[in-house]
Amino acid sequence: MSRNTALVLLSLGLVFQMSHGIEVNVTKDDKLCLYANLMLNFTVSYEAADNKSQTTEFELPADAKSIDSKCDTASSILTLKFGEGHSWSVNFTLKDEVYQADVVTFTYNLSDTSVFPNSQSNETITVTEKPQTAQVPMDTCYSCKSKEVIEANKVNMTLWDVLIQAFITDGSKSENITSCAADVPTTHVPTTTVTSTTTVAPVTNTTSTSPPATTTPTPTLPTPQVGKYSLKTDQNGTTCLLANFGVRIGFKQNEKYQEMNFETNGTQSSGFCGTNSSELVLVSDDITIKLTFANDMKKFRLHALNVTAKTSSGVFVEANTNLSLWEAAVGSSYMCNKEQNYTITSLLTIYTFSLQVQPFGVTKDVFSTAEECLGDGESFLVPIAVGVALLVLILIVLLAYFIGRKRNMATGYESF
Repeated sequence: MSRNTALVLLSLGLVFQMSHGIEVNVTKDDKLCLYANLMLNFTVSYEAADNKSQTTEFELPADAKSIDSKCDTASSILTLKFGEGHSWSVNFTLKDEVYQADVVTFTYNLSDTSVFPNSQSNETITVTEKPQTAQVPMDTCYSCKSKEVIEANKVNMTLWDVLIQAFITDGSKSENITSCAADVPTTHVPTTTVTSTTTVAPVTNTTSTSPPATTTPTPTLPTPQVGKYSLKTDQNGTTCLLANFGVRIGFKQNEKYQEMNFETNGTQSSGFCGTNSSELVLVSDDITIKLTFANDMKKFRLHALNVTAKTSSGVFVEANTNLSLWEAAVGSSYMCNKEQNYTITSLLTIYTFSLQVQPFGVTKDVFSTAEECLGDGESFLVPIAVGVALLVLILIVLLAYFIGRKRNMATGYESF
């Protein structure tokens, strides 16, 4: 994903599979002049109680209103208002029969407690961004099914499944499509996880064959450092969530598989603890990970995982909001010391090391008794099996001894 491919739908953030699309028809003189159909989500960081940073996520609702959208000859604007004082808009300009998005604006109201619980501020904040956008010919729709991203101050937005046409001249949406670069298939040479260094034999007049090429394996990543994270309640400052683990992500971007370790140095953690849902957000220089835990009052599990990574190829964003991982009884912790890997989506895999988490029911700032993963449990099977075998062997030896002794005593009595 590249910012250069973004049109109106540029945003940095985490993608949620449960979002709803919105379709907008803007008219002028009773004729269609601007059309938009898109998916859009927001992630906003703000100051909560006790000067703690908190992150909230919400989607653009399907009932957002476009009453202030308008079309002009050389400049048009798409405005979507929703909730208690929130709005998102994009300005389009037309020059030489080509249009593009000039400015993306997002306004959010921190006094809306349904979206920003425990906010210390009642301000209404506006952020703007001038994207580097694609240029779209007149009478053509811009289409981008891939995720397009942009970063604004403390705001993350994600927009995808987009179809937009600005400056419609004949009152009808065009069938002609200009696709974003991320949607255009490209030919490529398959990549592997091994790089090759070829040594070419000198040319001679003999008939002997050249020696085979030598290969040097790509160095593997070191085991990631184990980070120790915790969250405290806003009410009394007691610990409500504990998590220790090292993380590596494996992902496929532009048809190339890559791996990155999550670096613990300088990591910022935030989130919240709830009755049925808790969340931990970890931000390093290159990777943001958001873990959402759910419980049914009997057991808890990792319910959703969102990952954003800054790479040399752009920004990678992937998520799954329908997981059932790391399950344990509420009031206990989940532990898995062995390296484990989990397929989150077809593009994302995570690897965990020395994992222990407890998102609910923490007491005295320490982990409760752990329920161990199958991989760790298996480590006890061998000593248990050996112990049982030794016990059976001892019983057999003792039984044979007593039987033999009894027979000897009986034989000795009959000899008199």
